[in-house]
Amino acid sequence: MTYQLPFGPTVRTEPGAHPPAYDFGTRRDGERHGVVLTKRHVVELILDMCGYLEDRDLVSLRFLEPACGHGAFVTPAVERLARAATRRGEPWQALGGCVRAYDIDADHVAATRAACAAALQAAGASSEEAGALARTWIQQADFLLAPMEAADVVVGNPPYVRIEQIAPALLRRYRSAYSTLFDRADLYVAFYERSLHLLSPRGVLGFLCADRWMRNRYGGPLRDLIARSYSVRAHVDLHSCSPFESEVIAYPSILVVGRDRETGPVCLATMSDASPAACGALAAAWRGGVGAWPGTTQPRWFDPGEPWLLAEPREQAQLRWLEQRFLPLEHDPRTRVGIGVATGADDAYLVGADADIEPDRLLPLVRREDIQAGRITDAGRRVILTFDDRGRPIDLRRYPRLAAHLDAFPRVRERHVARKNAASWFRTIDRVHPALTTTPKLLIPDIAGSLEVTLDEGRYYPHHNLYYVTSQTWDLHVLGGLLSSRVALFFVWAYATRMRGGYLRFQAQFLRKIRVPAPDAVPAPLARKIASAFRARDFASLDRLAAAAYGLEAPLEFSMDDRRR
Repeated sequence: MTYQLPFGPTVRTEPGAHPPAYDFGTRRDGERHGVVLTKRHVVELILDMCGYLEDRDLVSLRFLEPACGHGAFVTPAVERLARAATRRGEPWQALGGCVRAYDIDADHVAATRAACAAALQAAGASSEEAGALARTWIQQADFLLAPMEAADVVVGNPPYVRIEQIAPALLRRYRSAYSTLFDRADLYVAFYERSLHLLSPRGVLGFLCADRWMRNRYGGPLRDLIARSYSVRAHVDLHSCSPFESEVIAYPSILVVGRDRETGPVCLATMSDASPAACGALAAAWRGGVGAWPGTTQPRWFDPGEPWLLAEPREQAQLRWLEQRFLPLEHDPRTRVGIGVATGADDAYLVGADADIEPDRLLPLVRREDIQAGRITDAGRRVILTFDDRGRPIDLRRYPRLAAHLDAFPRVRERHVARKNAASWFRTIDRVHPALTTTPKLLIPDIAGSLEVTLDEGRYYPHHNLYYVTSQTWDLHVLGGLLSSRVALFFVWAYATRMRGGYLRFQAQFLRKIRVPAPDAVPAPLARKIASAFRARDFASLDRLAAAAYGLEAPLEFSMDDRRR
């Protein structure tokens, strides 16, 4: 069967399956699926950290779950509420205003109502009382657009939905309502903003969510909103463990935020094991106060406009020292960071050197797998050039062999870029600049355990799994040596998305944050040594020489394993 998502494309599901809701993620096999369930003990930890404890007067609090799915968060909260109410002798009808949970999918609403009703009946409510409360509490609505009342506790795992999957008209409404839905922000950013605005003066928010927004460009407005008007109380990094019942690639963390502007210590922790025992121990430490916290604390959160550097205080001080003294890589207008070509259909646009296509339409291509130990292996790949020298799509009628080749790949016409530009349906998503092929450049993989920098003397066009750096100012052997050092890696490590296994997701926005000395500020003898060490891939020497170039007394140390080869 098929189901039309209210925010975008038609998604196929198995017969009898629930249609997808907001809160879908991506499995390791890349297929989309419906509800992503958070493990019970992780939910219990978040409830504890938000102060939703059954020894409190929970009847006086309003609990909110923005996207309830099958009730992974709201059901344990209802169980706590029921026990608290029973202990205080509160009648069931007094609980009608205590809980609100929402979902856009009717089947999910029904499933959560059933789970909450069962929890109430287990606590002693009649089936009629339990059903009435569940129907009052759990509502079908678009959380981002429906009228809402303030809440004292907001918890959940907000939905991860890329803006490309949201229908344009609906996206315009969301953007109009939420100022933090900036650039290519994921929809969970809007869920954060709405939830924060709904907090009562004593309110607390606890979200389990992907934390890319804490470092990247699109998260800037949300970071500033929180730093300006709220107080971060805790951040728990869960990148290295799985808080979900299914395998989901999300790199999540727990963030606890208060509506007040208290400036007390912020608790930070990294969990390598999200087991029941580990979550229970962390919850007990949280209840014990800052003195019992097993992680680190910092005296305050970050000010508006400051990057969120979730690192040790010593490492934060190191970064600020470097950033105060050196300029970003692209401060020099003749030094540029870019990314290789995305075609939208690699099976059609990446061909062998012997392809039956007009030779002037083919450029040598390098992919990530063609680079090992700083050397490029020519795999005989070519990328099809669909633009002329002025950057305009070619006249395909002049290239009958190319036209015949592309006609053999029907999905080329099905791409978004082809539907949007019908007259130039054959173009690659990205414009290909032929001059880049013969331009010397430094190549950097998009995912790696270190800055693995390789010099291409000017033979290849990079694929989209490679970033490149060109410069008319630097000797690229010297710049390559600096970028291969732990000083440069430190900048990316501080900002970039950290993936499982200790790898970093290198992106242009993070590479641009690398600070470097001015080329003429590196003494010539030192520059020659750096260039020589870069050619030899002598990383120990590069660390020492780069430290000298940056005015450091010793090679930079920080908490990331050295994986360079």
